[in-house]
Amino acid sequence: MDGDLWVFGYGSLMWRPGFVFEDRRPALLRGWHRAFCIYSKHYRGTPERPGLVLGLAHGGSCRGLAFRIAAARRADVVDYLNERELLTYAYTGRTIPVALADGGRVDAYTFVGDPHHRHYAGDLGIQRAAEIIMEAEGCAGLNRDYLIHTVRELESHGFVDKRLHALLTLVERLTGEIDRGAGI
Repeated sequence: MDGDLWVFGYGSLMWRPGFVFEDRRPALLRGWHRAFCIYSKHYRGTPERPGLVLGLAHGGSCRGLAFRIAAARRADVVDYLNERELLTYAYTGRTIPVALADGGRVDAYTFVGDPHHRHYAGDLGIQRAAEIIMEAEGCAGLNRDYLIHTVRELESHGFVDKRLHALLTLVERLTGEIDRGAGI
């Protein structure tokens, strides 16, 4: 493929892309929604105590950021993203059309959850997801920090994800209950 590459970020790619980009724009992906549906046994959890990270699941829509990468960096960025996202987790890399905030449309490379992968958690429900997120930690840090960073990044662009806000509220409540129980 020739030309510039567009990448759609909906989780940590929004606040920690890890690649040089020429442009970044708010974007909307239709037909998929952001969900804590992937077990993390490395970055945000361990094999003994997996965390949860975001993936795209069928249905709904998802606001995120579209990054434009210069054609000269295209192959390197795809290699980087595939190494980062595809080696250990239940994702499939896909190129999907997204709508840019200015009304334009681009085909963007992104990662959707693979429901056939052993690390695919699916919909665990908000209570179970909050319990897992609150307790997990991996080499990239606390699982709840991943949730907090994602919500804050969404807010900084004027996006609201009601599911993530509800999940964060529950995680904060559960954290408060633990703190009170420990006498902190």
